Amino acid sequence: MNPRFKPVSALLALGLVWGTASALAQNLSPLVPGDGAAPSTWRFVGFPKSKADIPHTRFEAAVVQGERALKVSTRASYGTWVHDLPKVEPARLQWRWRLDQPLTSDKGGQVVADIQTKAGDDAALKVCVMFDHPLERVPFGQRTLLRIARSVSGEDLPAATLCYVWDSGHPAGLQGPNPYSQRVRFITLQGKGAPLAQWQTESRDVAVDFAKLFADELPQGAAVPPVRAVLIGADSDNTGSHSVGWVGAIGWLP
Repeated sequence: MNPRFKPVSALLALGLVWGTASALAQNLSPLVPGDGAAPSTWRFVGFPKSKADIPHTRFEAAVVQGERALKVSTRASYGTWVHDLPKVEPARLQWRWRLDQPLTSDKGGQVVADIQTKAGDDAALKVCVMFDHPLERVPFGQRTLLRIARSVSGEDLPAATLCYVWDSGHPAGLQGPNPYSQRVRFITLQGKGAPLAQWQTESRDVAVDFAKLFADELPQGAAVPPVRAVLIGADSDNTGSHSVGWVGAIGWLP
């Protein structure tokens, strides 16, 4: 994908999350419903129609080592698996994930992504939380870009998104803004050298993490804004690479 199109395109892609939002239960429905269970309220969201030539990341129910989970596969693709929420208070989010194939090129099998650069801004696995962040807390220049994206998409795009990333190019613990937009900030929970094809369990207080990563936009004593959605994503459109991972058992802890 041409990097100069990605800042607004990324915002527009996030904006599509709100297009068919409905009032859902406060907790997250199963990623992979069992036999006889109600249909999942998770749904696919990709880039806007103007970027229809970019392949979709695949999200499919499957079984790995006897466990039902969501298989996430990329090949020069982009996509997210989204669960809308009716503006719930941020709490502790827990999930399990595993990476079987890091973002690697078809030529040489080397890890090619670099989450700190525009050219390498891909992720084999990420779990993101979108917040109902007040627009007046966003710096003027970024606020203007966000308003343009909202106008183009016709959607109320989130002003703050926090992503937890599995990144094989840097050590775990790296954090910062997305290279395309300060509206998205990340923490790498699994990093270079993390074991492949093994389940890892994560548990994060999203309010604490938001207060740390968006400290410059959270006035002293102000409450962390409500959560509007949770998403699972993976993309390899910038690097033209491929990856395979899994996510399961995601939900809010009491």
